[in-house]
Amino acid sequence: MSDPAADSTNEPVRVAEHDLDDLAATVKQLVMQTTSQRQMLERLSDESSDISAFADVASAEAADNSNPAPEATGEPTPTSVFILALDDEAYRIELEALSAWVNHLLLPVYGREITTHHPWCHQWHEHPEAVARLHALWLAWQQFTDTEAGLAGPSIWHRDHLDPTSSQLRAPDGPFAACTTNPNRPHHRLLPHPAPATAPGV
Repeated sequence: MSDPAADSTNEPVRVAEHDLDDLAATVKQLVMQTTSQRQMLERLSDESSDISAFADVASAEAADNSNPAPEATGEPTPTSVFILALDDEAYRIELEALSAWVNHLLLPVYGREITTHHPWCHQWHEHPEAVARLHALWLAWQQFTDTEAGLAGPSIWHRDHLDPTSSQLRAPDGPFAACTTNPNRPHHRLLPHPAPATAPGV
């Protein structure tokens, strides 16, 4: 004999016709609301893109207005940040900043003892090669100690810039080779450089 409770679970659910009409109306209303919300989201997304684009343009224009082009101010456009490419006044200003970095950071931290094998000249700013190499080292220091250089930036600066520069500047045959190694008896001499060759037929 079959169980009446088991038979009742297999029977389809019957919904009254008036309830079915209400359910259909509710589903239709939900579909319409979903469509309306999707259209609103698309419109808001388009407006947001337009606002972002406008903000970017406005920021760029503000930056241009706050930093006018050198031509607009009558100043010549610099062709290089390298100290040897600067004119007299710009060179003087850059050398002052470089000297502060050399005297207050480079020498106190990395300025090893002066010996015949590792000479140094306290008048390094009168040696063009020293100025050029130290300025390049300083520019690299500014780049590789910036947060954008990442955590390995300082290590790269030591390996690729400080060590080669120190080896060249303080080599026994480097730019300070003719300068004294005894701070108590200062001696400063610029080594002669090769004379420029004359072009054939001149």
